[in-house]
Amino acid sequence: MLSRLAVFLCLFVLQLPTKVAAQTFNRSELRLLHELKHEPNELARYQYLIDETPKLSSGDQILAAQFLSFTQDELGIYNQAVFSFPLKNRLPADLVLPKITDWKAVNAIDAITKLAEHRRIVLINEAHHDAHTRELTLALLPRLKALGFTYFAAEALSDDDPSLTHRGYPISTSGTEYLQEPLYGDIIRTAIKLGFVIVPYDNEYTGQARENAQAETLYEKVFAKNRHARLFVHAGYAHIDKEIGRLGSLHPMAMRLQSLTGIDPLSIDQTEFLESNMDSKDAYHRLIGAFPSKAPEILINRNSGKPWSDRPTLYDINVILPIALNMQAFGGDNSMDDAITVRHVTGIPQVSSGDRMYRPAWLSLNGTRHPFPITTALCRSIIPCVVEANYIDEPTSPALSSGTV
Repeated sequence: MLSRLAVFLCLFVLQLPTKVAAQTFNRSELRLLHELKHEPNELARYQYLIDETPKLSSGDQILAAQFLSFTQDELGIYNQAVFSFPLKNRLPADLVLPKITDWKAVNAIDAITKLAEHRRIVLINEAHHDAHTRELTLALLPRLKALGFTYFAAEALSDDDPSLTHRGYPISTSGTEYLQEPLYGDIIRTAIKLGFVIVPYDNEYTGQARENAQAETLYEKVFAKNRHARLFVHAGYAHIDKEIGRLGSLHPMAMRLQSLTGIDPLSIDQTEFLESNMDSKDAYHRLIGAFPSKAPEILINRNSGKPWSDRPTLYDINVILPIALNMQAFGGDNSMDDAITVRHVTGIPQVSSGDRMYRPAWLSLNGTRHPFPITTALCRSIIPCVVEANYIDEPTSPALSSGTV
């Protein structure tokens, strides 16, 4: 059963505005963000947004919806997060989708590894409310390390945790709330285990100042110290763009970094054709219908061998992720053989008593992870509650991002 707020949010489809893509906020929005930072955990943030959103202006309600989806993502209710903030990008007016006669789908991990062989910088983006866009980065880390990439930069990290690499996992001072989502936490863990030099590079600026500062920080921390360095960057949205466009008049971080280093990065977009709803007629569903896949894929021209990008001056590759959304994420009694299931968790209002809440199948990470069913007995004395799974060799507190279920 959908909650009151979830029903409201699903009544409209959001066009991706500049402020979302670039994460620039006005004063009232910064106040909302400030209040959220004072909440002790992701469940408290979730409840705060449920309570406060109806009191906000219409413009601030859109931002609150985005924050709510971030929190749902961190709580591990992944499909609900996407349904709560159904982004639709403004695609190029002259866009012509690829045809199977001219293009073929190939595994994104293998293809990007090959394309990165002779590159010095690889940039990949994510949608902060959709952890599905983190799966590919996790898979690429060992591949790029084997190619000689030695620096890994993640937008969510801050400079407030000098012991991160020695400790091996993120804690509350390591960066933003995004790190509380299990897959993002494992990206950081994996990069450390592989021996990458971890590079925090984001800041608290907004607008062009933020783009400039991100690029300058990456240059100073990496290429000013080692001009032969090879860098892998996990960023958000249009920060990876190499030309003006999706951020309006702003010069994106990647454009500035290219100017500072003289290096043309391999720029990979995962957010342009992202599953945001179940509309079979939208561009994403038409693409995945023509090129079905159970794993992240890119399209290669059958004649030239070049990868497809709908905005080739901005980024080099569009990644198409497999279908993940299903209304059974909100509870249902029908079984799905490839779904990860968790019994009804009291306190998450989208799930009605007695139903099963289905987790997206991609969480298995190609069979390397397995479901562990839980019951409401764990929450019998505390309602609402969240059940978390932590790595056995990490303290329960203040460690983050082990596995909220």
